[in-house]
Order: sequence, then structure tokens, then C-alpha cells
Amino acid sequence: MEPRFVDIHSHVVPSGDDGVQNVSEGLALARDAFEHGTGLLYATPHVSPALPLTEERERRIRKAFAELRERAPLELRLGFELTPMRAFLDEDPRRYVLEQVAYVLVEIPFVGAADAFIDVGEWIERAGLTPVVAHPERTEAVLRNPGLADELAGRGWPLQVNASSLLGRHSPEMEREGWRLVDDGLAALVASDGHRATRPMLLDGAYELTRGRVGEERASRLFDGSALGLAVGTVPERGLSL
Repeated sequence: MEPRFVDIHSHVVPSGDDGVQNVSEGLALARDAFEHGTGLLYATPHVSPALPLTEERERRIRKAFAELRERAPLELRLGFELTPMRAFLDEDPRRYVLEQVAYVLVEIPFVGAADAFIDVGEWIERAGLTPVVAHPERTEAVLRNPGLADELAGRGWPLQVNASSLLGRHSPEMEREGWRLVDDGLAALVASDGHRATRPMLLDGAYELTRGRVGEERASRLFDGSALGLAVGTVPERGLSL
């Protein structure tokens, strides 16, 4: 399949989180993504209260990322996925930016209120950056109050829906909310949030469903990274070494 998708959310680099556990697993996941149409993939390790980005952890992540980028058959960039915590407010959010764009990926906590998320999003904005809202359709705050997602989109914060939600890989409520965000034009991007072989990228299947539902033009915008000014570049002419 010709690479055309831009995927801004994955756990393809070993980082101590619940994504791949070593570079070999990451290479297999990157190859699978490429074979299913992804040309530009962001690795976004979790940064959370349980997994702070210490200097030593960042060093290990960047070492593994450099090895993976050298060997992967697609264009690989680094970013991070933040779980809101007030300790961030004393830092510079540029540390966590998605490489080559002025956006930071942040998830609303899966359980509980979104107050800390709003504070972290505004902290990102004060630095001249924009928060991208990771998988809002999977969070308690949005499922209980869908108007929250509408409010965040109204702030100009791009909403990123998971392909797995659209494919019904989570709960029926999450699937319905994911499609509501797409149907109502509130979602800006669809990404994989791919973690490992048992939780792969799935962008091509979600794209076909989306194209059938909202048409090719709208579907393409959700999957091509254009919402963040991204596009698939020239794919490196090298194979994948496992």
C-alpha cells in the first residue's frame, strides 16, 4: 500500500511505558504501520506521574529512537504524550513538542475531571504552542459530558480520535463518541495510538470506514496530518532490518 497516512500518536519506541518493550518489537510495529499505509509516524512515549521524563529515561528513549529511526522503512519523529500533572507548570513545554511542529500531545485523564488537563493545555498555549487532545472519546470526562469535547475544539485545540475507537476495539460508548466527533467535524485527526503487536496501528481499516461515511476529501484530511501542517515526506529507500 502506498504510504500516505500521518500518524501522530504511537508507542513504537521502548520507553518503559506500556508500548513496545524493545527495539525489535518497535521495528516490527513500524514495518506493519508502513505496510498498511503510514509514511510518517510519531513515537510518543508516555510522560505521567508514574513515568516522569527524568534525564536518564530521556537518554534511553532518545538512544532507542535513534536506532529505530535509522532502521525503520518510514519517516519517524519523536514527541511525547503527556498525562496532565501540575508539576508540568514549572517546566518549559517545548521539551515535549512533537518534532518539527508547534504542537504538544496531551491526554485527558481516563478517569475523573479534566481540570488539570485544562491547566496543562493553557500552560502549553502560553508558550506559543498548541495542545493536541489525545483520544477524548475514551475519557470519562467527555463520555459523561460530550460538550467538553466541543468546548476544547472551540478553543482551537485539535482533537485526535483513535482509529481503534472507530473500529469498535474499545467500548460501544467510545465508538459512538469517536464517530460523533468525526461526523460533526470536531475531530481534526485520526491516529493509531499503536502500542504493540496485539494493539497495532489499524489506520487503513479506520480510513476505509471513514471514507465511506464522510467522503474521501474529509477522510483524507483526518489521516494525512494536514491539520498540523504535516505531510508524508520522501520515504527512505531502505528496508527494515530485524
